[in-house]
Amino acid sequence: MADDFSDSALVLLGHGSTLNVDSASTTYQHADALRDRNIFAQVEEAFWKLEPGVSAVLRGVFARRVFVVPLFISEGYFTEEVLPRELGFAQRKDGSFETTRNENGQTIHYCGPIGTHESMTGALIARAEGIVEAHPFPSLPRAENTTLFIAGHGASNNENSRKAIEDQADRIRANGEYAGVLAVFMEEEPHVEACYELAETKNIVMVPFFISDGLHSFEDIPVMLGETEKRVRERMANGQPTWVNPTERRGKRLWYSASIGTEPFIAEVILERVREAAGR
Repeated sequence: MADDFSDSALVLLGHGSTLNVDSASTTYQHADALRDRNIFAQVEEAFWKLEPGVSAVLRGVFARRVFVVPLFISEGYFTEEVLPRELGFAQRKDGSFETTRNENGQTIHYCGPIGTHESMTGALIARAEGIVEAHPFPSLPRAENTTLFIAGHGASNNENSRKAIEDQADRIRANGEYAGVLAVFMEEEPHVEACYELAETKNIVMVPFFISDGLHSFEDIPVMLGETEKRVRERMANGQPTWVNPTERRGKRLWYSASIGTEPFIAEVILERVREAAGR
């Protein structure tokens, strides 16, 4: 039986940033893609750091059922404390959040973050394969001769910040496709720049496990990988990628992809989170 969400609204919650105009682009990208498919009566975007804000967005939603999907990578401070508090959700003992009904008679479902969904594994593999296929110089590297790194932010104040990245690395490693699959982090060990020592192969592919191509993935990580700040900013000013694929450095050849959140497949992950909430 086909999904029937014609009586429902979808609200995509992004973090957003006042420092980077592109921080909201993926939220709009996936909202537009799902809006074009006419699955929901209404599709709206909301942000923690931008307008419309999280607590205000529901005022413009008219559907009787509402599904709220956080476009976040991990279960942590924002998805388990900040956003549920702003929206008035109570947490069950198993960690999920109770469906709530507001004064307008709307039933509101709070869905899990997209980054922890098992289907993100396929999205990461697709992104890794896509970047080398787009830049097969000097020749297309074979996965068995390549080390794949999943790059995350990491945060010492929340262990879940790295768990989603490590879980995905474990799943891909279990496939046995790559010579090695490892997680690296901006703010925790092993750090991003350690990839050159950790890789036992000449070929390295790195996929940033971020929702948007913001300052972290577009500027900070290329600098950590050895690009100069001056060149990164020059390329950003000219609308060019901040990492040239592939770049040889420290005896390795490294391909670096766009953030996983820009993968079109993420729209399907969002739908899966909605189906799960509807099933509960």
